[in-house]
Amino acid sequence: MSHRKFERPRHGSLGFLPRKRTRHHHGKIKSFPKDDESKPPHLTAFMTYKAGMTHIVRDVDKPGSKLHKKEVVEPVTILETPPMVVVGFVGYVETPRGLRALTSVWAGHLSDECKRRFYKSWHTSKKKAFTKYQKRWSEASKDGKENPMAAEVERAKKYCQVIRAICHTQVGKVKIGQKKAHIKEIQVNGGTTEKKVDFIMGLFEQEVKIADVFSQDEMVDTIGATKGKGIAGVVTRWGVTRLTRKTHRGLRKVACIGSWHPARVSFQVPRSGQRGYHHRTEINKKIYRIGKSIKEDANNACTENDLTEKAITPMGGFSHYGTVNEDFVMLKGTVAGPRKRIITMRKSLLPQVSRRAVEKISLKF
Repeated sequence: MSHRKFERPRHGSLGFLPRKRTRHHHGKIKSFPKDDESKPPHLTAFMTYKAGMTHIVRDVDKPGSKLHKKEVVEPVTILETPPMVVVGFVGYVETPRGLRALTSVWAGHLSDECKRRFYKSWHTSKKKAFTKYQKRWSEASKDGKENPMAAEVERAKKYCQVIRAICHTQVGKVKIGQKKAHIKEIQVNGGTTEKKVDFIMGLFEQEVKIADVFSQDEMVDTIGATKGKGIAGVVTRWGVTRLTRKTHRGLRKVACIGSWHPARVSFQVPRSGQRGYHHRTEINKKIYRIGKSIKEDANNACTENDLTEKAITPMGGFSHYGTVNEDFVMLKGTVAGPRKRIITMRKSLLPQVSRRAVEKISLKF
């Protein structure tokens, strides 16, 4: 075997294999923060829609830094966050092989945009989803029983360790040309199992606002699918070096894709193929502002230094998105995916103690 004259690190990370289009188009929360029973019950994630980017000016508060008390301009992403609706919960029991769903309870009334998610083509269907379930709720309320699903609720309280709320977005409130709501299970942390179940039962068919889940200056993680780029060659996809100028049959290639034996191409060798539209979780995005909807606060982008009365939407609307009429979240930096894509915000899994995480943010413009 020949030896190399100079060593060289490999091109491209193998941690992101396989580089193919994701199956989880709406992002999958693969882990939730650790549960702490001493805290009150609370939701740990929220579904948002990416509207676009803008920039802000603020004073840096970092004693010892060269930027201390100076102005900086920073890029921020605007995510529109219409309130979510809680329509059920799932109870899980811990087994040696992981979690197992024990029982699920749904609310008595589901909106059409939620029911659309259960159908491929809504207008041709008979729209029978959850009609029998609704009937049980209505009969129970006639008989004066408080809850037709009392047996399942009791089972959940008795046996379950993990409780996750079934929430759906109000997709009709964001103008992205879609009528099907996105549905997700969101874990409830804090308090005993009984308290968690009662907490969710109290939220059934209620709206949950972004301000109920997250607060300003908090560090969050974002989950979603990246922007799709189609098929790409090895130089773009893996960052390998181009071949020399006079190479026969093209130079944006890998010259040797492996030895004669083993007589296969190993998976570590860069090949061309799909780039983008991968599932990504990005950690530690700081919330710069949680804004109210236009109805509640018409000038929701005003600051103490800024005298002009303005909303968050720039003149002419966010490009390829439109106006932001609902609540919104301003995150520092970029977020994966194109505009209109659903982005799930999740509470951080780690205790945030760095100076960047605990810095108080006050926007100027």
